[in-house]
Amino acid sequence: MLTLVPGSAKEKYMREYTIILEPDTEAGGYTVTVPALPGCITQGETIEQCIERAQEAIAGYMESLRAEGEPIPVEQAR
Repeated sequence: MLTLVPGSAKEKYMREYTIILEPDTEAGGYTVTVPALPGCITQGETIEQCIERAQEAIAGYMESLRAEGEPIPVEQAR
């Protein structure tokens, strides 16, 4: 679970989203997806870099939704 801290540069409201890291056997590193946010995908060389980039990708996704007046998805409990 990745938590974006309220008031941080990454997100204004606390949200938690699961991220999935899949090893990229061809290029190395990982591909990162956020299942609750369709199309929210990034990549990184290390797990730490993946987490940082996922935070950035999620924040950008949220910003886009707000700009379009769309609701912010809440991850469903598993």
